[in-house]
Amino acid sequence: MSLYPMTTDRPSRLLCVFAHPDDEVFCVGGTVARWVASGGEAMVLSATRGEAGQIQDASAATRRTLGAVREHELRLACDELGVQWVECLDYLDGTLRDVGVMTLAHDVAARIDDFRPDVVVTFGLDGGYEHPDHIAISAATTLACQLVARRDGRAPHLYYSAFPRQHQLICRSLADWLTERGASFRGTSSFIRGFTLLAEEATLMRYADDAVETQWFPEGFSIVEQGETASSLYLIVTGSVEAVREEDDGTRQVLRRLGPGEFFGERALARHTPHEASMVATDTVTCLVLSSQAPSAFAGRGGDARLGGDAVGASDGDGQEFERLIGVDISAQIDRKIAALAAHRSQFSIDPAMFPLALVRDLLGSEYFERVAVAAPLSAQVA
Repeated sequence: MSLYPMTTDRPSRLLCVFAHPDDEVFCVGGTVARWVASGGEAMVLSATRGEAGQIQDASAATRRTLGAVREHELRLACDELGVQWVECLDYLDGTLRDVGVMTLAHDVAARIDDFRPDVVVTFGLDGGYEHPDHIAISAATTLACQLVARRDGRAPHLYYSAFPRQHQLICRSLADWLTERGASFRGTSSFIRGFTLLAEEATLMRYADDAVETQWFPEGFSIVEQGETASSLYLIVTGSVEAVREEDDGTRQVLRRLGPGEFFGERALARHTPHEASMVATDTVTCLVLSSQAPSAFAGRGGDARLGGDAVGASDGDGQEFERLIGVDISAQIDRKIAALAAHRSQFSIDPAMFPLALVRDLLGSEYFERVAVAAPLSAQVA
């Protein structure tokens, strides 16, 4: 691991600067855990308490209490990761772009002065997925390091958290895992909820380019037809489906029935084998659909038809993008990352034990960073 330098007079220090509680887990959680385990010290600075966020678990918080709850959750998550120092600034969630970059930068610079980190990590300039608060804290943290450099002649090493898009990452990993198991897998209601949140977050952060959506199908609908070459995986959320095979003489045979928590569709995406039976809704069915093709209103049906739209990615990641990034293997810390994620209960009401570690390691086993050259700002840039 070469992300940070080691010093001789004290442990190396890492400062993570983000906009909201839970940003730290997705962006740098495993790296922080690895850093601390290697003898380093870490601090997480959140510009807000996340009081404008969603409430996934109504028993965890109300709109009135959410800010205080999320700050507490941040501290619990940081305990899981081994972080020694945690602080939330007093800015309101959703307002950082209105605060002014210089104001934010001075606050971050003050924490750099107090903590004296060797390395600072924040969002990239695009904020991960163009979130205004993420973009604002990225710009402010970059400027803070520049201000420190101008004043002191040196500054901490600055890194942006990066999410190189990986083609069909979720579909491929899940298909491989299901294929290796051999037997049919049936997840609990907690697994359904947790996996849905994980898939949505992975695509929101642009870490995976799979098309992920929730679809419902009425009773009697052929979700997948016999002979079709599917490019999607379906996780049943509610309802049930029957696998019905039509023989050459026209007779139909029900092979099995599947219910909530079970998968169907393409389980070996590399082979794109045709389905041996139609998957027919026996009542109203809701599915989480993960696909390697973009949804299309003009998709044909049947064994000879093209299903869905264009492929959602061109290759297994952009080779040039991966080459310019620093990848940190966090597979040994994945259990701590998931535990930290679960600590943010109001946002991710999950049980860490419900995720098969082999699958999660494939999905989240690496974190990526871009080294940023810090130069003192021109007066025109900071006016």
